[in-house]
Amino acid sequence: MVWLVAPALVEQVLALSVGFTDKWLAGNLLEGPAYLAAVGLVAYALGFMPCLFAIPAVGATALVARCVGAGDMAGARRAAGQTLLVGAVLAAALGGAAVFFGPDIVRSLGLPEESTGLALEYLAIVVPSLPAMMVIAVGVAILRGAGDMVAGLVSMTVVNLVNAAASFALAAGVGGLPRLGWRGLAWGTFIGYCLGAACTLMLLARRGRGLAPELADLRPDRAWLRRILSVGLPAGADAIGNAICHLGFLSVVNRLGNVDAAAHAVAITIESLAFLPGSAFGMAAATLSGQFLGARDERRARRSVWLAAVGCVALMSAMGGVFLAAAGPLATWFLGGEGRQPEVAALTAKLVWIVAFAQPPLAMLMVFSGGLRGAGATRPPLAVNFFGLILIRLPLAVLLAWPEVKLPWCDVTLPGQGLGAVGAWYAMAVDLTVRGVAMLFIFSGRSWTRGR
Repeated sequence: MVWLVAPALVEQVLALSVGFTDKWLAGNLLEGPAYLAAVGLVAYALGFMPCLFAIPAVGATALVARCVGAGDMAGARRAAGQTLLVGAVLAAALGGAAVFFGPDIVRSLGLPEESTGLALEYLAIVVPSLPAMMVIAVGVAILRGAGDMVAGLVSMTVVNLVNAAASFALAAGVGGLPRLGWRGLAWGTFIGYCLGAACTLMLLARRGRGLAPELADLRPDRAWLRRILSVGLPAGADAIGNAICHLGFLSVVNRLGNVDAAAHAVAITIESLAFLPGSAFGMAAATLSGQFLGARDERRARRSVWLAAVGCVALMSAMGGVFLAAAGPLATWFLGGEGRQPEVAALTAKLVWIVAFAQPPLAMLMVFSGGLRGAGATRPPLAVNFFGLILIRLPLAVLLAWPEVKLPWCDVTLPGQGLGAVGAWYAMAVDLTVRGVAMLFIFSGRSWTRGR
């Protein structure tokens, strides 16, 4: 369990640090909540963009692992080449969509005009790095399928170190470099992803044990493409659907103004410190449940997931306690110290206190979902996630956050509670609790072990 959790946890911490760095720099180097509100939207956008790459990435890990396990290195190279080809097509399509539809989508998310302009300026610089993001996502997935759990750590270390150094240097004008301010953060992120992609390609060539695809492996092969899509499309649909729902939740908060949007952005970053262990334990649960069910050992499959759940609930509950005790200092640190943006700091602390109580059910949601997916029972997590997000979180957030709610397609206005971002986060806590308990009940049943 520890061997599986530790590399995944460190890799995700490094991935998170890209947005973490930008938010800290925006809070400490740039004045006003507009920058933090904009960087919060940017963080969501950067998280959404790679979601399409879940399709080739999941396919890469599964198919390469099968081929390597069978000693078929030619097949593994073919799988690697075809997944990179799918990733390249998706990167091109996503880049074109971002150019034509991106500005309208960003404006529809409800930020005030100043913050929207800043977000568009940032994304115009970073969107061309989509091919680099694809290479990192798919290349690391290929190596992971071959058993290399360290490649992701190395690549994300390069991305994060370069991003932090370049963003700070370009934003502040260090060492004679131009002082680019807000645009410097974007250029630092762009440079970080590009160098991270170069590092991933080097790892694939040097440590891939014959995995680096040849030119013939990059030519379209219908049979392999069908296999990749059959494995990757469900995972991609889940990732994309969740990202769209979270963007909808962000738009609810953005319409409350820059202070609420800035506090939401900082609080999400703080809360994600507890979210990462859930992802890592979820991956471990998926691996162990799949392996043991494949060995026809249902008892150990169940016990391994319960073990992951107990460890994750304990760790994330402890993080919830830290949030309750240190929400104020954490918010102040992000905003550059006492006295800077006090309204944002005070609201951020309130949001962190709310989500602290939702950490145990969030841990159950993530681990049990991972265990079911590893068993091949992918429909229950998908149904629970969409039920919670669409039927609980989004409508409840609107009713609690806004002073009034105008229903679409009719001339009816409902009274809201007008609690602002606090109301939206109450809705988030309720949604996480309901979904966590639902996944506990589903996992406690017997049908999921027959998901294969």
